[in-house]
Amino acid sequence: MANVAVMYCRKLKDYLCIACTRCFEAAHEKTGDFAGYDAVNLVAMTDCGDCPGMPTSRVELLMKDAQNRARTIDAVHFGSCMKAAIEVAKCPIRFEETKRELEGRFPGLRVVMGTHGGSHGSTDGCS
Repeated sequence: MANVAVMYCRKLKDYLCIACTRCFEAAHEKTGDFAGYDAVNLVAMTDCGDCPGMPTSRVELLMKDAQNRARTIDAVHFGSCMKAAIEVAKCPIRFEETKRELEGRFPGLRVVMGTHGGSHGSTDGCS
């Protein structure tokens, strides 16, 4: 079972979806960008830190909290709202750079763009 954390866009979260219900649903049903997992244990959710975005710092806090609770986080999924923010709302986060930095800083951590809306993620909100 994969222990997964989701990072959502602080500005768009409740405009595209309400209370991350689509992320929870996709994780529970192993659909969208969770489809490749045998089982998903959604262990944490946090926002990006607001504009201009501090995803690395937020993930560091998640990892430290998980360690303090004797848990692991195997993957961090940037929510579909983050994908929309980056693609259409001029979010300054550079996903590929952030992914390389996080995976380098936390060996074994998988960083994924998207949660629900298919394997390529979705910019249409809650599809």
